[in-house]
Amino acid sequence: MRIDRNFINNQFLTSDGEELIAVVNPATGAQIAHVTAATAAEARAGVDAAAHAQRGWRRLTSIERAGHLRALADMLEARRAKIGEVLALESGKSLEDATAEVFYAAELTRYHAEWARRIEGEILPSDSPDETLLLQREPIGVVVALIPFNFPIYTLMRKIAPALITGNTVVARPSNNTPGSALELARAVRDCGFPEGAINILAMTHQTAQTVCTHPKVGMITLTGSVGAGRKVLEYSQVNIAKSSLELGGKTPAIIEADADLEKAAAAIVASRTTHCGQLCTAVERVYVQESVHDRFVDLLRGHMAARDFGDRMRQPSAMGPLINANSRLNIHQMVQRAIDDGAKLETGGFIPEGPGWFYPATLLTQCRQDMEIVQEEVFGPVLPVLGYATTADALEMANDHQFGLSSVIYTENYRTAMQVANNIEAGEVYVNRTPADPYQGYHAGWKRSGLGGDDGKHGMLDFTQTRLVIQSW
Repeated sequence: MRIDRNFINNQFLTSDGEELIAVVNPATGAQIAHVTAATAAEARAGVDAAAHAQRGWRRLTSIERAGHLRALADMLEARRAKIGEVLALESGKSLEDATAEVFYAAELTRYHAEWARRIEGEILPSDSPDETLLLQREPIGVVVALIPFNFPIYTLMRKIAPALITGNTVVARPSNNTPGSALELARAVRDCGFPEGAINILAMTHQTAQTVCTHPKVGMITLTGSVGAGRKVLEYSQVNIAKSSLELGGKTPAIIEADADLEKAAAAIVASRTTHCGQLCTAVERVYVQESVHDRFVDLLRGHMAARDFGDRMRQPSAMGPLINANSRLNIHQMVQRAIDDGAKLETGGFIPEGPGWFYPATLLTQCRQDMEIVQEEVFGPVLPVLGYATTADALEMANDHQFGLSSVIYTENYRTAMQVANNIEAGEVYVNRTPADPYQGYHAGWKRSGLGGDDGKHGMLDFTQTRLVIQSW
């Protein structure tokens, strides 16, 4: 059985008596690999290596740093088949989707390399006639990146590429559900000649992660994860007053107006809700339908959801894959049962399948209320609650009556309605007549409990910098 080892200073560590973390294929329930859990001493060594490397890395010109990022992107693309194979087995994705994720991660890396000549400061007017104010952008230092299981390669590069181009170095902790692909990526880091210590990747327990996050040389912690994990990061950041960038929970509302293309909207929403078994932070999680088209739209949703089959995507690439583990499936099923007990109507799905793997069927619930748990809490699985509304103002009120504000969706053919929603929705993103898919050049940032800071684009890149004001008298 494969054993993956942690990566510091462009070397894979070996040690005696090491703790092993089991890696399991969620489509079969079979163990496919072990990964060594970093000890506290190894975790501290990873931060020390990053801190030492950062002294030289920050002194490189930004265009030199970009050259290293482009070399890494080329290596990722060349090895996308191998990295994708590992990713598919540990995540339940199809080989095609996993390989595509590696390609998009390489493209995202190239995008951030292009910022090399575009990292801007400012020249500000002074109150004195013989003085100039210069606002400079500088790296923060060592960045800890905490990576989720759902897109472990794309999110890894989404965090570390902007950190690196701005002069920081990184210690990354992949999810213990999907660590093998990140450590396979580490081989690409080593073999492309990336400077030692600039990228360090370690699997670890939660306790060891705390050791890393509270290390005195850490200047920033960036996380994609749950609200609970975000609260932990905020606790850790207090130790060093480290900067925090948090992409947390989502509960994307989709508002369906009476004039919408209902066929298009239904197909897109079901695809959003069932991609990667609903394990996307921006996937549509609740639907508000105008009363006059409610029944028709529910019929369309029911048809698409009932037709969505599930299975091992290594054998059935077009099927919906599994949830990441048994606990996730059990928690989602219990949420569905509580919703039914509370008055929701089960239209399709809502059962735990027999056989191996952690599959769950596409599940549609109607007759839901705004105060239900299934509407208020993130499900992170292929479950879709539907509610009706009378006016667009009512839909906006319900969409905004929520703890989360990551993404949102409006389907309408009326540009006035689209702009009404776009200008009043309490979310960091709004998609008009389409479902979410974060563009590289956008800014993926949540409102409310959906996070602090953000990823992507100019603003995501600048989140990895701090400022220095130079007051120059002459």
